[in-house]
Amino acid sequence: MANNILQVSNLKVAYGGIQAVKGINLEVNEGELVTLIGANGAGKTTTLKAITGTLPLCKVEGEMHYLGEHTKGTTSFSLVKQKLAMVPEGRGVFTRMSIQENLLMGAYTRDDKAGIAADIDKWFGVFPRLKERAAQMAGTLSGGEQQMLAMARALMSHPKLLLLDEPSMGLSPIMVEKIFEVIRNVSAQGITILLVEQNAKLALEAAHRAYVMDSGLVTMSGNARDMLDDPKVKAAYLGE
Repeated sequence: MANNILQVSNLKVAYGGIQAVKGINLEVNEGELVTLIGANGAGKTTTLKAITGTLPLCKVEGEMHYLGEHTKGTTSFSLVKQKLAMVPEGRGVFTRMSIQENLLMGAYTRDDKAGIAADIDKWFGVFPRLKERAAQMAGTLSGGEQQMLAMARALMSHPKLLLLDEPSMGLSPIMVEKIFEVIRNVSAQGITILLVEQNAKLALEAAHRAYVMDSGLVTMSGNARDMLDDPKVKAAYLGE
């Protein structure tokens, strides 16, 4: 895991007079599943949006390197072409397009038709519910099904880094278990993942390393399994 995929140094984000992120450092190495946990309003989603260049007008300071290249001024669609994909909070599926069409949109940077077709079959195998509803409009799916679709669509781009923003939010316990089963499976295939998640227990159980974010600052980092046993993490995030 020596090859660095993402390096964030002294990242600061301010909306007007509000400092949402206050100078954080984090890194993700090839093959890792790294999680960023913390309470609502900690700055987790803002951090992901800063990485992907999808923030609204605000002041962003610090340095971010993806695959060794500085991303300042790089457009979000250029990052997709460089195989950085994000599943946003709220899923963001194309509601008036079918499941099949959403998956094809995920592969819009590719031109290998046979490979695209094979990948659609692959993810239909992982998410059989999507296969059953391939021609159905994405907007008619349940929240869990939309989350499956959003993940499969992002994976269609063959990402070198997959960002997941609150994938379990608003889902039933059974669906949350399914989503995390897929996250673990994707990680086992060697795909590098940065996961933002409020379900700290499941996130820490799945991840290799973790960062804890509180009020715009990283307050703790280290081995994810060790954090499961940390008294401060237990008290603040695991309800123990």
